[in-house]
Amino acid sequence: MSQKNNILVTGGAGFIGSALCRNIVKNTDSNLIILDKLTYASNLDSLSTILPKKNVFFYKESIGNIRFLKNILLKHNPISIFNLAAETHVDNSILNPTTFIETNVLHTHNFFQTILEYYKRLPHTISSSFKLLHVSTDEVYGDIKLDEPAADESAAYNPSSPYSASKASSDHLAKAYFRTYGLPVLISNCSNNYGPFQNNEKFIPVILNNLIKNKKIPVYGSGKQIREWIYVDDHCDALLKLINRGVLGQSYNIGTGHELTNIELIQKIITILTELRIIRNNEINNYLNFITDRLGHDKRYALNSNKIMSLCDWQPKTEINDGLKKTIDYYINNNN
Repeated sequence: MSQKNNILVTGGAGFIGSALCRNIVKNTDSNLIILDKLTYASNLDSLSTILPKKNVFFYKESIGNIRFLKNILLKHNPISIFNLAAETHVDNSILNPTTFIETNVLHTHNFFQTILEYYKRLPHTISSSFKLLHVSTDEVYGDIKLDEPAADESAAYNPSSPYSASKASSDHLAKAYFRTYGLPVLISNCSNNYGPFQNNEKFIPVILNNLIKNKKIPVYGSGKQIREWIYVDDHCDALLKLINRGVLGQSYNIGTGHELTNIELIQKIITILTELRIIRNNEINNYLNFITDRLGHDKRYALNSNKIMSLCDWQPKTEINDGLKKTIDYYINNNN
């Protein structure tokens, strides 16, 4: 990515997308085109440091708007595209699955189709360098039993929620467009992200906002669900390496191997907040409000990320406690 390049990031005002955009501006001299329809989950403040730059172009629109997308492609001629545009909140997908099917399947299909038409029109000198990285989730693998090894890229898809099913569908579309039409696409499946600018509906912001406001934390079921956590900048570092070195048509897991139950994660955050004297009592039971478990709730997600670590010489740099401290510092200073 060191050479001059035009890069398109869809969903670039979202949590992971904005972190990727900041990373691209910081570490490359590329022209950056950002496309985001600015839903409730978007946050333009997360792009405030880069939007004034002359090599950054922002457009408010959906990836499903074919005419608009065609105009953007013709105007900027990107040769690297990161697709992060998606509806992502599991609870919302249970309440309103239609929105997730529309965005993550139908609009994403429109996007792939439009990108394919654009790719076919590129001169060979440019098309030979063109790549599309479709960013997905570990939830497509479904519930990993406690006695099972972490899922590698050969694991069968077994989604549980409308969200994960819609993302699985988009992954399959990406693979089909590679196999059938030769679209140069890669797929990444990442574990739970955390860090600054994450939407308040997500688990770690919920924990922090409730603790800071001296409210109890809603915890699904027993709180023993297991998740693998990665600091968002480490994820973005992996994405930048993957689009350079990844083998077209293949999938790559991006994770840390660091698994925590939800209760263990809450305890880590309570310990840090106690050390910072934000809260005074580190007894976890004082802060938990157990609620009815989520419908179809997966007990464990776990990724085998050896493939990207070996091929791309990538390792997560941020240890969980350090990442949580950075995240907590952000939320303390930006808590309304």
